[in-house]
Amino acid sequence: MKQFGLIGLPLGHSFSKKYFTAKFADELIDAQYNLYELPEISHFKTLIAEIDFSGLNVTIPYKEQVIPFLDELDVTAAEIGAVNVIKFTSNNGKTRLKGYNSDAIGFEKSLKPWLKPHHTKALILGTGGASKAIRYVLQKLGIHTTYVSRSAHAEQLTYADLNAEIMDKYTVVVNASPVGTFPHADECPAIPYEHLTDKHLLFDVVYNPTETLFLKKGREKGASGLNGEGMLIGQAEAAWEIWNA
Repeated sequence: MKQFGLIGLPLGHSFSKKYFTAKFADELIDAQYNLYELPEISHFKTLIAEIDFSGLNVTIPYKEQVIPFLDELDVTAAEIGAVNVIKFTSNNGKTRLKGYNSDAIGFEKSLKPWLKPHHTKALILGTGGASKAIRYVLQKLGIHTTYVSRSAHAEQLTYADLNAEIMDKYTVVVNASPVGTFPHADECPAIPYEHLTDKHLLFDVVYNPTETLFLKKGREKGASGLNGEGMLIGQAEAAWEIWNA
């Protein structure tokens, strides 16, 4: 039986385990998918020594921290600087680990149908591993990107910097942070929602709840929006293709 799984912390509401467990059952695949909460990334070496994996997914907070433990990076993952898929291959008794980024694939497939000609600039809320894949895709699509974070930095804005002028220029807003995830569904990123219009497109990587407060407040101002479920399905399908290529 092939072994797959997800590393991260915490993993209480994992989409991946439900998705792959159902897939394996429906398609009669002799495989298992389990969750592995690692208190810190140093535990990764012990985990892969104990279990003969065929593939792993990686989530917060280890998408960047796991890279030094890998033998090789796919070109896209190297450019993004974050990994959410690891493929294990064996040759002459030696196991090699190669990192990929399927977040980018899932995000692009999910976002593209919603884009309109006036969507030329995007704000990315958060600066973690997911935000790097999102920035990579947006730039690939010719959309200018700017990070927004709570801390000041030369190349990014803070939430306090966001005003009517900036919101008017940046008509795509992506929440790449976990803010608003169940059970904290009463929270949302601190952007000036009063400056949103029907020209704005909001994308939330959060998928639980289905309609986050971020999306709800945007829709109240006429903005269109979608959650992260399509991105998750897309990245999971891409991960399966990578593991079986």
